[in-house]
Amino acid sequence: MDDENERAARAKKGSPFLSTAQAAFYIGLSQRTLEKMRLKGGGPKFRKHGRYVRYHIDELDGWSKGHPQHAGNEGGEAGSGQAGQGGRS
Repeated sequence: MDDENERAARAKKGSPFLSTAQAAFYIGLSQRTLEKMRLKGGGPKFRKHGRYVRYHIDELDGWSKGHPQHAGNEGGEAGSGQAGQGGRS
């Protein structure tokens, strides 16, 4: 884990673009979760550089700030059970 953290830190210093694996580690999600979010929508913005998917570090930070975890919602998905989001009140 420390090796991935160091790689992400080096990438942030050298380039603002992270691979899916680096981006997932940076925001604390699994790579598979980030891939699913990319397909279904709702995840951080990404870019295609040729055949490679890259996440800009500022987009990851912005997305993370827009999805705070509230007390009592640790076991569920962010935003679940909130009135006004298309669910039952």
